[in-house]
Amino acid sequence: MKNSEQKIKPLKQLESELMTNNIIWYDSHITKEDRVKQLSQKPCILWFTGLSGSGKSTIANVLEVKLYKMGIKTYLLDGDNIRHGLNRDLGFSKKDRTENIRRISEVAKLFVDSGSIVLTAFISPFQRDRELARKLVKEDEFIEIFIDTSLEICEQRDPKGLYKKVKEGKIKDFTGIDSPYEVPINSEIHLKTNELTIEQASEEVISYLKRFNYLKDLKE
Repeated sequence: MKNSEQKIKPLKQLESELMTNNIIWYDSHITKEDRVKQLSQKPCILWFTGLSGSGKSTIANVLEVKLYKMGIKTYLLDGDNIRHGLNRDLGFSKKDRTENIRRISEVAKLFVDSGSIVLTAFISPFQRDRELARKLVKEDEFIEIFIDTSLEICEQRDPKGLYKKVKEGKIKDFTGIDSPYEVPINSEIHLKTNELTIEQASEEVISYLKRFNYLKDLKE
């Protein structure tokens, strides 16, 4: 079987292999509950997904500024930035894209454990990969935000000139063109950018966080 076709090992099997190699999970003296109480916020992953050029990073950045001004502890993980460091060894094959999302999902989980609200802006085109990310945290700690922007608008924006390179034959297996983007089925937040400004889109997310008590004072 080729490497690209290898199946992902079940979690129990991986845990068993780690134990065999004398690798065990170490629990710190400060718990997640301690951190949450200190920060007075409910940690979660705000998972932005959408086509290249859809506005994921732009909306996530505007949102983070708003949350920062509200005194909320956040951190933004952006797709391009991650590929400059942690995932610089990965390409854009389906296997590498899956590994890219797997790694960032684990990093996002650590931020949730720290008590933070972490924003991730990745195309994350495959439903299965997004579901694996969701399963790493509690059910209410994963909020999928679908940035719904048509391919036509993304091609018109083309902020990085990627669609132009695709048309010139310089990029292959590009999401939305010759590689699939699997549209979220039941995302918690669905932002149609043809109907909303960046400001309105960010306020939609804040409204959701307030409505479900992610920003309430937990010390009370």
